[in-house]
Amino acid sequence: MATIKLGIIREGKVPPDKRVPLTPAQCNEVMQKFPQVEVFVQSSDVRAFKDEAYTQLGIPVVDDISHCDILIGVKEVNIEDLIPNKKYMFFSHTFKEQPYNRKLLRAILEKKIQLIDYETLRYKNEGRIIGFGRYAGIVGCYNGFLAYGMRHGLYQLKPANQCADRVELEQELKKVNLPANTKIVATGFGRVGNGAREIFTSIGLKEVDPEAFLTQTFDEAVFTHLEVNDYFAKADGSAFDKYAFYESGEGHVSTFDRYLKVADMYVACHYWDASSPFIFTREDLKHPENQLSVVADISCDIDGPVACTIRPSTIANPLYGYDPTTEKEVDYYAKNAITVMAVDNLPCELPKDASEDFGSVLIDKIFPALFGDDPDRIIERASETNLQGELMPDFSYLESYVSENV
Repeated sequence: MATIKLGIIREGKVPPDKRVPLTPAQCNEVMQKFPQVEVFVQSSDVRAFKDEAYTQLGIPVVDDISHCDILIGVKEVNIEDLIPNKKYMFFSHTFKEQPYNRKLLRAILEKKIQLIDYETLRYKNEGRIIGFGRYAGIVGCYNGFLAYGMRHGLYQLKPANQCADRVELEQELKKVNLPANTKIVATGFGRVGNGAREIFTSIGLKEVDPEAFLTQTFDEAVFTHLEVNDYFAKADGSAFDKYAFYESGEGHVSTFDRYLKVADMYVACHYWDASSPFIFTREDLKHPENQLSVVADISCDIDGPVACTIRPSTIANPLYGYDPTTEKEVDYYAKNAITVMAVDNLPCELPKDASEDFGSVLIDKIFPALFGDDPDRIIERASETNLQGELMPDFSYLESYVSENV
């Protein structure tokens, strides 16, 4: 059996990303499970796991990884760092025709690189296999409670990026002390929404159904987790069809304004399509009965379905205020402001835990197809390009994107 050399590349994006596709222990696990694979790690001074953590486990750390057959990272690779005629696996942010990465995909084609994009790795039923969504949900929801404590002077949590790991973050959550009848509403399930639920569970919040949330008073803090039919309806009053809504949101209206009148905090974990109406608008937020004071917008669609999310925030400065009256950004402590958390790279705040979670999926779900038989064509269907410098058939729609003279 031919040896496959797998190289973990250093992250070159600015600002630097501390995550890795495989932890040191997982590198050894790969070589145990797939004896034909040798793992090499490109030296880096930005990783959450230092070079020494790899070398201590016998993983070779090298400057030059051009001898490797397959190169894997996390974020986009800088064009000048691409090695021709290799297989690469990373988040390229190109398959939606993102303008800012047009030149990257052009370079990949010119250098005859096979690009396997994590975001397009899908099961036979088209469900996504891998991503950092769980830790986006965990960190984003934690940040929501951090914001709520600061906004109302209730408690202070250490920023997630200052926690050593998930264990310390869980310890910080013990400080959360919410008044009776504090009401928190969440939208979206999947990896992100279920990650947020892990935080609700850690705090010990009671879950109630949407009707009780809207109509009842509680002697403790509660949350409700909405399905799409709980906050969208057919515009003509006919029966709501969830699957038809997922196909297209046209002909639907939002009913979320009901929750604005009773919810203190909103945790947004949904996937939103441009065909759907906004969840709530700027006009909705001007209603005198609006009670919402904190929004943790993990989905982070700017100027989109969550009207107070007018820009992304950063790990260093995760919060800003939105004044519903002026529709402008203000200090998040301002009296009538909605405090917004809209960090768009949340998993980077817990890089070790997020990396371990990601690597475990790589090993269990992706690598068997990458290094062996692939009856479901997982790798082929996720490959945007091939080693001949061509777009793969499933991505032929990108031809105009890469050829556009911009």
